Amino acid sequence: MTITYHDLYMNTRTALSAAGIEGAQLEAREILCAAAGKTAEELYRDISLYTNEDVAQRAQALLERRLTGEPIAYLVGEWSFCGLPFYVSSAALIPRIDTEMLAQLAMNRLKECPGNTRILDLCAGTGCVGLTAAALLKTTRAVLVDLSDGALELCKRNIRRHKLTGRAVYLKGDALQAPSHALGQFDVLVCNPPYIPTGDLASLDPSVKDFEPLLALDGGEDGLDFYRGITELWKPALKPGGHLLYEVGIGQAEKVAWLLVKAGYENIRITRDTGGIDRVVEGQRPKEREIPDVLHETMEEEE
Repeated sequence: MTITYHDLYMNTRTALSAAGIEGAQLEAREILCAAAGKTAEELYRDISLYTNEDVAQRAQALLERRLTGEPIAYLVGEWSFCGLPFYVSSAALIPRIDTEMLAQLAMNRLKECPGNTRILDLCAGTGCVGLTAAALLKTTRAVLVDLSDGALELCKRNIRRHKLTGRAVYLKGDALQAPSHALGQFDVLVCNPPYIPTGDLASLDPSVKDFEPLLALDGGEDGLDFYRGITELWKPALKPGGHLLYEVGIGQAEKVAWLLVKAGYENIRITRDTGGIDRVVEGQRPKEREIPDVLHETMEEEE
């Protein structure tokens, strides 16, 4: 049976809409692009042409997976973050627009630093935050750290995709263990850690709890395990005057800010995302205080 791309698109969109999926129009386009191996521009160009049975079958298979609740990003294998494309898989969380605030604030802090800068993306997942900074700020180098081998594979692929070999590296590491001195120090440390309280995991949307990695979601009994550990253990990885920035869950901002206060960080800030939710908590490692040369001054007075 012959069918045009337009007909295949309409059939896919109708099925998604009938299943109550929001954004059915966009998702139908993404499914067809993935099935046909075309960009959105190429799909629009060829929309009136006939497709073939292989494309139709691939589109149907992707549609069936989507109707079971699997996120569209995992179906197509990539997703946009801060306007840049990133490879994704079920080994890491899907980059979300909420996290773009974390990336933007991190870049703002890096711009405040003179000369070449370094950013550490801890619990990096796809590496989207650190790599966005390195891609958009040409004087910035990024180190991506994650415990998951699958996530590190994504980091490697995304480094290559954005031609950042030489300015970005990925390393296996546990955020709840003290870092090696070999890492050196950074101007900015960003982290979007697991922050869902263990008892809340079962109530998450099926598209999250059934498909996204538990390792990247479970933040312990109160959701704050990683904030406690990282705030203390990774402080030496920041330069004096360096900035630590966290993404936080709903209702966690003030508790995380207090952890930073108790650990001696200064200039604590809480920033809301575009939805008006407190989303990013940041603090600054105190700068080294200059000790006046009292002895030298005294000797000058005596002379």
